[in-house]
Amino acid sequence: MKNLYSFYADAFRISVKSIFEHKLRAFLTLIGIIIGVASVVVVGASISGLNSYVTEKIGKVLGTNHFMIARMANSGNRTDEEFERANRRNKKITWDEYEYLKANCQSCSEIGAGKGGGTDLSQNGIEMPSTRIMGVTANMEQIEDKTVSLGRFINNDEVTRSARVAVIGADVQEKFFPDRDPIGQTIKVRGLPLTIVGMEEKRGSFMGGSQDRHIYIPVTLHLQLFGSGGDGIQIHGKTLDKESFQIALEEARTIMRNKRQLLGSEDDNFGLVNTEELAGQIDQLTASIAAVVVPITLITLIVGGIVVMNIMLVSVTERTFEVGLRKALGATRKQILLQFLIESALLCAVGGVLGLLLATGVTVLITILAGITMTITPFYVVMSVAVSSIIGIVAGIYPAWKAARLDPIIALTKN
Repeated sequence: MKNLYSFYADAFRISVKSIFEHKLRAFLTLIGIIIGVASVVVVGASISGLNSYVTEKIGKVLGTNHFMIARMANSGNRTDEEFERANRRNKKITWDEYEYLKANCQSCSEIGAGKGGGTDLSQNGIEMPSTRIMGVTANMEQIEDKTVSLGRFINNDEVTRSARVAVIGADVQEKFFPDRDPIGQTIKVRGLPLTIVGMEEKRGSFMGGSQDRHIYIPVTLHLQLFGSGGDGIQIHGKTLDKESFQIALEEARTIMRNKRQLLGSEDDNFGLVNTEELAGQIDQLTASIAAVVVPITLITLIVGGIVVMNIMLVSVTERTFEVGLRKALGATRKQILLQFLIESALLCAVGGVLGLLLATGVTVLITILAGITMTITPFYVVMSVAVSSIIGIVAGIYPAWKAARLDPIIALTKN
């Protein structure tokens, strides 16, 4: 055991000495490995950052542990035929069904109702086209995890009496009330003056659309202004934690089916959106991107491995006399083989560490410039060093084999 330890210690020392004796050559050799490892890690960090960014945005837009029931709502992929069948079959969601679900869903912490609509705003010579007017119940603040930065959200009494109040988004405030507090001011929707009681915290954009171009009003008032339309209202549900979410989701579906007297063999005649499924689809999308991009970046590592193999062949040629002398002193083929494999693996492992440091700098720079947090996960850290070391071993196999097969007598004459 002592002799084995001594051999590996000597092999490591000789490898380090060889690398430092040819520092510039070693660095130029490792450029391919450094760039390859950095590319793989940056891609991984980008995918991880994209997942976190989209998940955060979905949480800001829809809230967490949140599901929605509507006439047409589906978070999965549908063929044209499936969509047409659902469009013919599905019935609009009524206020009575909302109240029924609210009274009977025991696993739901909140059940609310909403209705969306769009209109052009015009006031005091200022216009804001395509503004979303969202009719909501008071608990939509909790269901969608909304944050009110000024004033308050709509309350239950205002929903009951269809009060003429509104909570505006940051874009609406910047457009119509840029230099003053909007609370208590009046904004007109379809000619009806509404008193502003609150302003939602700025949420930014999501998938190209601003999330601050909204006005929230009591859903009962919204139905009076815009009507129920062909789709009716939307029912929103929420649970206190992720563990009870699927239970509540299935309970809500069962209650709706019972309310509509659907038989077990009949399909749902309503749509159900699960925000957890949306996050899962994002994970699938980014996994697909990784499956395509990561192998492409690995090509750089393969090219780097070829360069390492070439340099190791040069090293074997330069050290032919040394190999012959070691063999003459009793070194076995296996020991010579391991010596060069250790040197090749160490060389690439150093490249992996340098590539990791380069990737860290790039991700920090991108995070600062783009504002999207990129996360280097432990998996990619381990993978970068492991893969680069494996490439080093693979690249060093032929040069090490060639060195191990040298005839010591011939090798000693190559001085």
